[in-house]
Amino acid sequence: MISFDQYEIWFVTGSQHLYGPETLVQIAENSKNIAAYFDTCEDLPVKVVFKSVASCAEDISILCKEANISKKCIGIVCWMHTFSPAKMWISGLLELSKPLLHLHTQYNREIPWKEIDMDYMNLHQSAHGDREFGFMAARLRVSRKVVVGHWKDDGVRHEVGVWMRAAAAVADSRTAKVARFGDNMRDVAVTEGDKVEAQVHFGYEVHGFGVGDLVEHVAAVSENDIEDLTARYLEEYVVEPNMHKTAKYSQLREAARIEGGMRSFLRDGDFKAFTTTFEDLHGLAQLPGLACQRLMAEGYGFGAEGDWKTSMLVRSMKVMGAGLSGGTSFMEDYTYHLPEGGPDLVLGAHMLEVCPSIASDTPSLELHPLSIGGKADPARLLFTARQGQAVNATIIDLGNRFRMLSNTLDVVEAPQELPKLPVASALWNPHPDLKTSAAAWIHGGGGHHSGFSQSVTVEHLRDYTDMLGLELLEIDRSTELMEFKRRIRTNAVYFALDGRR
Repeated sequence: MISFDQYEIWFVTGSQHLYGPETLVQIAENSKNIAAYFDTCEDLPVKVVFKSVASCAEDISILCKEANISKKCIGIVCWMHTFSPAKMWISGLLELSKPLLHLHTQYNREIPWKEIDMDYMNLHQSAHGDREFGFMAARLRVSRKVVVGHWKDDGVRHEVGVWMRAAAAVADSRTAKVARFGDNMRDVAVTEGDKVEAQVHFGYEVHGFGVGDLVEHVAAVSENDIEDLTARYLEEYVVEPNMHKTAKYSQLREAARIEGGMRSFLRDGDFKAFTTTFEDLHGLAQLPGLACQRLMAEGYGFGAEGDWKTSMLVRSMKVMGAGLSGGTSFMEDYTYHLPEGGPDLVLGAHMLEVCPSIASDTPSLELHPLSIGGKADPARLLFTARQGQAVNATIIDLGNRFRMLSNTLDVVEAPQELPKLPVASALWNPHPDLKTSAAAWIHGGGGHHSGFSQSVTVEHLRDYTDMLGLELLEIDRSTELMEFKRRIRTNAVYFALDGRR
């Protein structure tokens, strides 16, 4: 359910009429070549369209207005082939509401030492023109990413690709809807928030529904659909022998009924994310566990206990990571491993709802009692997360603004098996260490729910938060607690004075 096919990036080149029509023709040809090259690169997920050579204020303003209203355009790449007097860009940049990437490159990779003359200098003066454009963007306080290097360099493509993915996540969020089945978990603070301000800031809508609304869809699932879905469970996962002959099979069929109902509800309402809560299950035979896991694997965002902010964060991270190796899941810091002599580790899990996209192997499908919720034993997928680098991120509502916190980490192998733990889990070593990372997370007000990803990196999150004007506090290998606390205080001053959402 995640595709970049409906999106495109506009490539715009700046110049002026000072150099004559022949120069503008050459600039257009060179620009088309760069755009066409980008469009053929497999590591750039979004279609790149050469839009124009911008050479006067009126044309720039019209172009930026067109970008704003275009449903396909999710961002603009600007490059100054020659010197482009930046006062021409004022109106357009003030109007532009789509993400901006400033590509500081040069068409030719090397200087032709024996042939270079002033005609060449006038044509290939990005070193001059991009500084002029950069000044105006800074003067107008336009949020943008600056990428420096030759346009065929691997590093340049990587940075552009990361920015594209973040721009796609922002565009996806602008048209997203979240379905909340039931309300927030009672008395919990961090999962609450201002839904109106979230819609203003991120664009997505949050809709609340009584569980009875979902139950109607669950009841409407046909017996054939239930049988088909249950058969897929038995084919796709590791299942105990002859489960179809046991009493558990009827509960597995009920899990399939719930999944079918949830999928039809989300599809019919065009929702991209959803939440559930174990405190509101009236009319459901079991807590939706397997359904949440499988829907997440399809690309839906999810948040437990009514956590709508995390559900959309998970969705946005899934968009950013679509097609990349690894996966993204809803996650919770659950319990610690604090052995004498270290290393201190975190066991992440949840009652049921961890996405199998992060599984190290084929998940096991099992049914176990759940000590809370007061319902029948729910079905769930059990697995451990694959080892390697990952990132946790959370979004919180501070009252006057939203803040994202991120923490890089290494997923490690458990020192022993977990034969009695009936849920999916991930064991990780947070950077720089648990003592520092946990203290920084708590000082920053980070929630206990997060988006956990082995495909998205902090670079994606930086671009995403920059596009949205969102505060990002990074916890990584270089984090020092006193400096982190100073950053919190400095950021409070900055955002109070900034005046922008």
